Amino acid sequence: MNNRRIPIADYEKLPAQFNPIMFDPAEWVALVKAAGMKYITITSKHHDGFAMFDSKISDYDVVDRTPYKKDALKALADECHKQGIKLFFYYSQLDWHHPDYFPRGRTGRDAGRPEAGTWTKYLDYMNGQLRELLTNYGEIGGIWFDGWWDRPEADWQLDRTYALIHQLQPQALIGSNHHRRPFPGEDFQMFEKDLPGGRTAEFNKDSEIGDLPLETCETMNGSWGFNITDRRYKSTRDLIHYLVRAAGSNANFLLNVGPMPNGRIQPEFISRLHDVGAWLTKNGEAIYGTRGGPIAPHAWGVTTKKGNRVYVHVLDWPDAALLIPSLPGKVAAARLLGSDRAVPFTQTDAGVVLTLPRDATDPIDTIVALDLR
Repeated sequence: MNNRRIPIADYEKLPAQFNPIMFDPAEWVALVKAAGMKYITITSKHHDGFAMFDSKISDYDVVDRTPYKKDALKALADECHKQGIKLFFYYSQLDWHHPDYFPRGRTGRDAGRPEAGTWTKYLDYMNGQLRELLTNYGEIGGIWFDGWWDRPEADWQLDRTYALIHQLQPQALIGSNHHRRPFPGEDFQMFEKDLPGGRTAEFNKDSEIGDLPLETCETMNGSWGFNITDRRYKSTRDLIHYLVRAAGSNANFLLNVGPMPNGRIQPEFISRLHDVGAWLTKNGEAIYGTRGGPIAPHAWGVTTKKGNRVYVHVLDWPDAALLIPSLPGKVAAARLLGSDRAVPFTQTDAGVVLTLPRDATDPIDTIVALDLR
């Protein structure tokens, strides 16, 4: 809407063409579980202002404006609760459709809205929709905010919004994709298209790692939404490497999947999700429940840790011997994950040299489990 400079009068014609009749929430959640994922973050409202749920304070939603006539998020929430997957709602604070999102931000200036509005009325509207999401869909894992960056100078009254969320669902986590150090009231920090601390994306130039749990989000190809012409699919190896580097950076990995207009997931995504899930079935011990390891990420790979065990993830190293920096303890044993095969090592004040078996090197991730004492 913003990139193509589509005015509201024209954009409002699109919902009448949206009819995802092949959407199967049970299929979606089963795929998520097969991929080894533990939670879903689904868009409830994006920057265009269109709600993908049955909002009672607006008719600009999937139930009232589309031939589908169903609350897709309610069906997904019910299935998540049934299959034991946590559900987060993405919610855009930015809104190109609402007239009271005024003064305008740096985007959405071609929407054709009158140059007038009452900002506090928009905040009431936003909080009203959040109340609906936190009241009508069972227990929610959290709210994933986006769009603050459109008007960073505005009085968002975040304390009021965050208090509302924690009042309605105390366990719900709050995060905001504002590309800054976390604000008071937030429970986790996310990084978009960058590992924590990375600044390869221009919008991350002012980002800083705070003291909260971390998450990084990335796309399966180059697009957030479904794009039939985008064939820049990341390989299974690329996705696993990003997952491993996220874990080594002490972060969860939120992998984006843009569904097709009919409600199905495209086959290129399905195959990769199954492949990642198969890898996690074998190697999940070195990912689930771990924290970033004692060694800072290197070009060759990363480390993760759990208790007294350190997992060395060798992602890109051509030689048999690998020197890793000093560890916070003596190495009692070293073995390849998933087998009883010992990995020869020597430990000095300079670090630990691992001798990687040539005949057992994994093409994706050679994982050496080190037990410390």
